[in-house]
Amino acid sequence: MNRNFDTDVQLLKYKVLKAVSKRAFEGNLEQSCYEIPKEIIPGKKATMRCCVYKERAILEERVRMAMGGDPENPNVIEVIDIACDECPVHRVTVGDSCRGCIAHRCQNVCPKGAISIVDRRAVIDHSKCVACGKCAQVCPYSAIQVQDRPCERSCKVGAIRMDTTEGEEKAVIDNEKCISCGSCVYQCPFGAIVDKSFILEAIRLLKESEGNAKYKVYAVIAPAISSQFSYAKIGQVVTGIKQLGFHEVVEVALGADMTAYSEAAELAEKGFLTSSCCPAFVSYVEKFFPKMKEHVSHNLSPMAQIARYIKETDPTGKVVFIGPCTAKKMEFQKEAVRPYVDCVITFEELQALLDSRDIQPENLPESVLDNASYYGRIFARSGGVSTAVEEALRERGIDFTVKPEVCDGIEQCKLALLKASKGILKDANFIEGMACVGGCIGGAACLTHGPKDKNEVDKYGQLAMEKGIQDALLVTNLSK
Repeated sequence: MNRNFDTDVQLLKYKVLKAVSKRAFEGNLEQSCYEIPKEIIPGKKATMRCCVYKERAILEERVRMAMGGDPENPNVIEVIDIACDECPVHRVTVGDSCRGCIAHRCQNVCPKGAISIVDRRAVIDHSKCVACGKCAQVCPYSAIQVQDRPCERSCKVGAIRMDTTEGEEKAVIDNEKCISCGSCVYQCPFGAIVDKSFILEAIRLLKESEGNAKYKVYAVIAPAISSQFSYAKIGQVVTGIKQLGFHEVVEVALGADMTAYSEAAELAEKGFLTSSCCPAFVSYVEKFFPKMKEHVSHNLSPMAQIARYIKETDPTGKVVFIGPCTAKKMEFQKEAVRPYVDCVITFEELQALLDSRDIQPENLPESVLDNASYYGRIFARSGGVSTAVEEALRERGIDFTVKPEVCDGIEQCKLALLKASKGILKDANFIEGMACVGGCIGGAACLTHGPKDKNEVDKYGQLAMEKGIQDALLVTNLSK
């Protein structure tokens, strides 16, 4: 069954993940993975590229990414070189609107002397042009256009550049700058940038558990699930996850309750803090504002918090996180998190897993998913963390007023961190950093990427039986 996705790039990615998963469950992936490209693109007629052979060659690379990608590359975001060849080579171009004026503002403002006037028209020498865009700014007819590649435009930390060493411009990711937010993955219109998948590891954990007899496999799902799987109810999706072979499905929102409860006390003690729940934000602080690192909350993220609790309760258990975040694939490999989280997959990958086993959640009965508070669940949207920390302070009886600076997207994070580093962040004492616009519901690995209604997250939160944070933690005796 093919689900509805925003773009054909997403659909193609899903088809590959589904085909890989199906073979992995059946135990014949190694022998038959080479069949996948021709299975997805049969016949001899090309539909996306110059020829069907190139389409299949790119699909071979997509299969490789679905099977774990380049083991030598520590980043979970990779570029498929052969797929990155269709974007405009020249970023600055002169269009037909050029009227051949005699002011020559474009020529005069160019810092590299890259513009000349030929037959009364501006001509750009691209061997000199540095794409600063100054000529476009001064052209009275808007005849000069600056075309940023979608991947470069989407990357707000400047981690993507164009490599021209082989005579063609290919996107290259600077791992020293990349925060693995995955924005470029969704924005690349050719699907040339992909997040490597750990879906085979999830399948291995399920199969080797021998039906949860050898050890139990727990799925911990992010609260952003409230904005996903529009064709089924959350309880039905939970049932589907269990049918995949998971022993139990636990809300990461309960881990969010734990984080908020501890973070509130830490904030009151230190007087100033930034959140630690978004791994892309934490990575951004570490790489671009290292002096601010000491202010990042020392608490584990909600994913790691709930996973640690599960491991403390069931030391032999295995934990698979499921959410909308590509940066989580980096976080779970960190030394502080690796003991608790065994694997991370995305909502996109969960959909492929379900369909590879012909599990249709919309036709299943609902399972109960209620082990977190309203405040833990609203971590999924921008502003939710601050609200939860404020509530935790109130419930703990701590006399401290939280003054949050809610950062919705990495650009707002940059501004807040810059001000904080210079001591001019007004009177805010808590920076809530979310790399994705809208919060986790705007994550790069969501099934759909249209505008999300934050009110839907609040509605999901209001369905929680435990209305307070302590109410949720008392279930696990964690507030003692």
